[in-house]
Amino acid sequence: MQNVFTVLILLAVAAVTVTLGFGIYSLFRGGDYARSNSNKLMRLRIVLQAVAVTLLMAGLWWKTSHGG
Repeated sequence: MQNVFTVLILLAVAAVTVTLGFGIYSLFRGGDYARSNSNKLMRLRIVLQAVAVTLLMAGLWWKTSHGG
């Protein structure tokens, strides 16, 4: 089960990183593209960060409670 948490945490961190990259690119590009996408991407990043932190905490809880 610990391997499942490890993979999920890594995927969540990768998703946050990719979303952050697209958000920064959107802000850099500017114009209509930035107006329509940058705020949505940054909101998505916040949600993905919350998921990543939740998975990290669940993984730590699992490790401490099941002697992993």
